[in-house]
Amino acid sequence: MEQQETQYREEQKMLFAGVRGTAVKILNRVERTDSYLDKLIDAEFRSSEFNDLDKSLLMEIVHGVLRWQSKLDWVLNGFFHGSFSKAEVTVRNTLRSALYQILFLDKVPDHAAVNEAVEFIKRVRGEKAGGLVNGVLRNIIRNKEGIHYPDVQNDAALYLSTMYSFPLWMVKRWMNRFGFYETEKLLDAQNQKPGLTLRINTMKTSVDDFMKMFDLQNISYERSQYLPMFLKTTSLSNISQTEIFRRGFFTIQDESAGLAALLLDVKPGERVVDLCSAPGGKTTFFGEVMKNQGEVIAVDKYQTRLNLVKTACERVGLTNITYVAADGIEFQTEPVDKILIDAPCSGLGVLSKKPDIKIKREMRDITEVVKVQELLLNNAATILKPGGAMVYSTCTIEPEENFEVVKKFLELHPEFEIDHASKYINEKVVSPDGFVETFPHRNGIDGSFSIRLVKQS
Repeated sequence: MEQQETQYREEQKMLFAGVRGTAVKILNRVERTDSYLDKLIDAEFRSSEFNDLDKSLLMEIVHGVLRWQSKLDWVLNGFFHGSFSKAEVTVRNTLRSALYQILFLDKVPDHAAVNEAVEFIKRVRGEKAGGLVNGVLRNIIRNKEGIHYPDVQNDAALYLSTMYSFPLWMVKRWMNRFGFYETEKLLDAQNQKPGLTLRINTMKTSVDDFMKMFDLQNISYERSQYLPMFLKTTSLSNISQTEIFRRGFFTIQDESAGLAALLLDVKPGERVVDLCSAPGGKTTFFGEVMKNQGEVIAVDKYQTRLNLVKTACERVGLTNITYVAADGIEFQTEPVDKILIDAPCSGLGVLSKKPDIKIKREMRDITEVVKVQELLLNNAATILKPGGAMVYSTCTIEPEENFEVVKKFLELHPEFEIDHASKYINEKVVSPDGFVETFPHRNGIDGSFSIRLVKQS
């Protein structure tokens, strides 16, 4: 049986060989399973012999298809004979991949995108499927300038949903909150290809010395306007293979995540809990600021995810981390000085980095995750010392997961009060109510929320 499975995997690997075949394989997995997109791509990079150009194209196609899937499907529905949504999954994703290249990639000639798609689908699904894919794509190319999209005057929500490729329920929700024009800016910002933000490890180097190193290598960058130890760059490809990454000189982390970590204001010698620690970005931030003095307890429900935290901490040279595989809703320890609850959430602030969320998330997911968020906060309250502080943070922009959760918590826990974030964080991202709130279209960083709560002595 095991031999048969191995043989099957090898056959599939041969059938789905090459950049475009691998892209379709990943897209199929995203559609059929709950697998994380970045983990699927990393696995393919490790098991293949792709060069840097191949890896770049694979990333471009996979992220591009997921980012623009609703728009691609709108076009394909108009040219597909029968119901496109009922077509076999490999046929669907072959058409989407080719159409993305036709509509969005100038460097790939239309005929090349068609030929690659046809040859691949013939290999995997036979001549009939090849003829179908060929006919649909060539018909689209002939009529590319005349494709009809929804009319903004007749249905503004459907227009935005299709043209910016977002689920209709998300668009309607944001239009009710922000209005048409700001929603359009938000959608556009969430569709931008993300740059790279680095947090410099000040245990190993200074910000000035790190910038000098980039200057000597002619790597372009700009300083963060919110955090002194963060740099933005678009120049580093294959970054995890660089020597300075392996030696722990920096960590890849968005500024929005850095703001939440900075808000906790940890100090050397303190005992700190990171209650939902994987993949470890905030845990390493705490350890570096504390200069290996005191203790950071990294908690995560699954050992496999906790292993990611351990790897990250060891890479940057941290020795003051304790790793605990436990559910943050139930974890108990002696009272601690500070706690971060970086809660599971809908992720609707990080869609530029995780476009697969757009096709997986549903409205009911917000309601479900709020229950978990409330339980995490309530448990954290029991292990915080009087006089201690905790930060509740998310990577979403939805009020029900953010301030609404905290308001309910404060009603149940009068011993807690809000500590105004402007004491710790740039006022540009602090609301009048004292919490941090960022939006991609307003702040140029991921959408996020974080609030600091102190327990009265």
